[in-house]
Amino acid sequence: MKKIKHFLGIYLRGVTMGAADVVPGVSGGTIAFISGIYEELLSTIKGFNLEAFSTLKNEGVIATWKKLNLSFITALGLGIFTSVITLAGLISAVLEEKGETFKKVALWSFFFGLIIASVIYVGKQVKNWNIKLVVGLLSGAALAYYVTVAPIGGENSNPIFLFFAGSIAISAMILPGISGSFILVLLGAYKPIMGAIKTLSEALKSSSMSNLSEPATIIIVVAGGCLVGLLSFSRLLSWLFNNHEKVTLATLTGFMIGSLNKIWPWKKAISTRINSHDEEVAVQFGNMLPNDYEIHYNQESYLGYALLCALIGFTLVFLLEYAGNKLQKQTN
Repeated sequence: MKKIKHFLGIYLRGVTMGAADVVPGVSGGTIAFISGIYEELLSTIKGFNLEAFSTLKNEGVIATWKKLNLSFITALGLGIFTSVITLAGLISAVLEEKGETFKKVALWSFFFGLIIASVIYVGKQVKNWNIKLVVGLLSGAALAYYVTVAPIGGENSNPIFLFFAGSIAISAMILPGISGSFILVLLGAYKPIMGAIKTLSEALKSSSMSNLSEPATIIIVVAGGCLVGLLSFSRLLSWLFNNHEKVTLATLTGFMIGSLNKIWPWKKAISTRINSHDEEVAVQFGNMLPNDYEIHYNQESYLGYALLCALIGFTLVFLLEYAGNKLQKQTN
């Protein structure tokens, strides 16, 4: 029973990580960190190497399963997969430029509150702040802010491009504060990938397997890029935590502060371009105060609902922290 509860706990963390990773501006790595599984995730990914083949050959499947911590990664992976498959279409529809204002404001507000609480949580892990740590904090914030204001690239579904886009995005996804989904948006790979996932999800629901070659190819190519990026970048992150933990935590806190610019709920387009369908789409956005938003667009800002959603997101972080601490006690 204890093992089932532990597996379920990891699975639910995977679900929340997947939901965060689908949203451009929020990192699944943030969820992993605040729920207490971040270092285990890094060490587990780092364990996938050529040595595993030797263990499999000499000690068998069970020993290899335990050494690679496959129970953990399976539960987490299933949770992420469940969340991405079920939420990709829904969240993509909400975030579309023509989507309902109320839904967009509610979603961004929820994650804004979540990131604010995450900044507090990660920041308090750093003790005895000094000049070096403050420089790390400011550098992380500046880099993340720059990423959020960078112009968005045109859509590109070339397989080689998508492979490298996946490897870059997954590296960002395991960094608290840097959104892998937003990296995909900047590169112009978000819509092709989300479209492929949405098509696959709808096919699974309707049990129709026709015309799936193109989306399946996209998903396989991106998954290959993610695997390469994950295995390489996790080693760097693990080394940073082992050798420069305080500076790394301070920089990650800065990443999250800088990312707040992207997920501010009230925005206006400041530059546009014509896409392949002859439609005008925004490529850069600026933030607005709720009152200015109401005047500019002549519609409600839903400030009250935004505050409520932000509070829910804020509270969720500390619930995840509580659950993470309880999970660690059970494990120990």
